[in-house]
Amino acid sequence: MSASHQLDQRARTAFREAFGYPAGAVAVAPGRINIVGEHTDYNQGLVLPAAIDRHIAVGLRLRRDAQVALRSDRYGASVTLQRLPSRRQGNWADYVLGVAREINSRFGVGPGFEAVVASDVPVGAGLSSSGALEVALAVALLAARGIEMAPLAIAQLCQTAENDFVGARTGMMDQFTALKARGGNAILLDCRSLEDEYIPLPDGRLAWLLADTRVRHELASSAYNRRRTECEAAARVLGLSSLREATAADLERIADPVERRRARHVITENARVVLAADALRRRAPRGLGPLLYASHESLRLDFAVSCRELDCLVELAAGMPQVIGARMMGGGFGGCVLVLLESAGTDDVEQHLSQGYADEFHRSPEFYRIRSVDGVMPERAS
Repeated sequence: MSASHQLDQRARTAFREAFGYPAGAVAVAPGRINIVGEHTDYNQGLVLPAAIDRHIAVGLRLRRDAQVALRSDRYGASVTLQRLPSRRQGNWADYVLGVAREINSRFGVGPGFEAVVASDVPVGAGLSSSGALEVALAVALLAARGIEMAPLAIAQLCQTAENDFVGARTGMMDQFTALKARGGNAILLDCRSLEDEYIPLPDGRLAWLLADTRVRHELASSAYNRRRTECEAAARVLGLSSLREATAADLERIADPVERRRARHVITENARVVLAADALRRRAPRGLGPLLYASHESLRLDFAVSCRELDCLVELAAGMPQVIGARMMGGGFGGCVLVLLESAGTDDVEQHLSQGYADEFHRSPEFYRIRSVDGVMPERAS
């Protein structure tokens, strides 16, 4: 069975154990990697993500009253509320509650529901566990209520919930990828026009490896929002609606040195996405190597979202002949390094990274060997 199907059954089993009757609808959504294009989506830029074989499943059934009861095998304590709250709770349930509230606001207030979450996506590793949770919940809840929505509209709904209710000012890359990914491909997504193109990933001679620092810095969420504010300030100085419209020639017009560095990252990162997509189209994946390293340096210096643990893993990877390229991935301040490498060298690279990381930090990173998969599995009623 695929991971998706295993999680589907896990969610069904857990739901029956928790509530004593079967789930009414189940949806399974994948996490993702982002090959290149970090902190560009909320600047209306370009991104190049792919869904991976780590998933979140939501089993759900509507109630006859307004109560909401949530259980999870990955997140913290169970949550039971007499009705959907108007304010966030400050825990994992906010992603569920925000999506449910957004559905209510668009389609009228529906009944309460019970939901069980089953997951094999590492939390806080930069693999979009939150986006996968939002999408799986949305697809299951919409199905239970008999509401049809196009994938793009669902992605936009989930992004609105994360921005407005959860308070994380993220772009739409994660939700879009969870809904529309195709195995064997990345998605070149233009976050301004919302046009997308499937880009073929390398064949089995190369592999993607995630090296998880197992560091979760508390400042990540607040710093993420601050970076977005700095980018918006830089765009305003240039008289632009977003940094997507900026060019390298505009940088000297930004007087504030911090805002100038943030803008430089966005401008150069968008260019790297274009080059990366072109290399993959030409079936020249080794051309990704310099782009991955350059992306990491830009995130480290211009966007200032790396940390010593991430830098260490990238430096260690760069010293291995089997490695094509590596960079930090995700919001920053911890999480994973994405490594593109020759498949035959995976064991050696893992051992080298593990030893070098342990020498400096006295603990080992965690490794995830991943492959690309399709987007959200259709909900299946019991």
